[in-house]
Amino acid sequence: MKIALIGYGKMGHIIEQLSLQRGHQIVYIADVDSEKGNWDEAEVAIEFSTPATAQANVERALRAGKKVVCGTTGWDVEGFKQNHPEYNGQWIWKSNFSIGVNVLFELNKTLAQYLSPYPQYQPAIEEIHHIHKLDKPSGTAKTLAEEIEDNHHPHIPITSIREGEIPGTHTITWDSPEDTIIIQHIAKGRQGFALGAIIAAEELTNH
Repeated sequence: MKIALIGYGKMGHIIEQLSLQRGHQIVYIADVDSEKGNWDEAEVAIEFSTPATAQANVERALRAGKKVVCGTTGWDVEGFKQNHPEYNGQWIWKSNFSIGVNVLFELNKTLAQYLSPYPQYQPAIEEIHHIHKLDKPSGTAKTLAEEIEDNHHPHIPITSIREGEIPGTHTITWDSPEDTIIIQHIAKGRQGFALGAIIAAEELTNH
């Protein structure tokens, strides 16, 4: 697989390392003020940039006929999908590509469904990230809240904390007068996010 990396921060560097370990090629790299390599040679673009630049990056790649995996949060993804249905099936966006977090998403939906008949349980979300994260609350926290809201629990409170270099911790708490239920995902680094994005690119390219 020949990959274009759009965004070459900490996440981009890890994606590069893991891609090479999995036998792929990085043929193009674009960062804030620089680019190198052969854009035309790339089969798929993996995009981790900023909310201000993500849409233009995604659109450029799709117009060039490339598959796209985008992990940037904080931009109008749904609006872009609605305005550009012609690109359906050509790109994937997720608020979080980590395998563990996607398991958390499924657990979160299932728990919300089970507790929906019991109004004494009130849900709340807390997310903790490093001080460099631009969007607040995180895209992952928003996804978790939307999944709960879809099961008749409107207006989920989200507490967002930014401190140190924490990769990402998401905690969903269901509190009642009788007891408390908690599910949580703690990222140990960025490797899980990067690996999930590469696996998504492999799937997208192969199908």
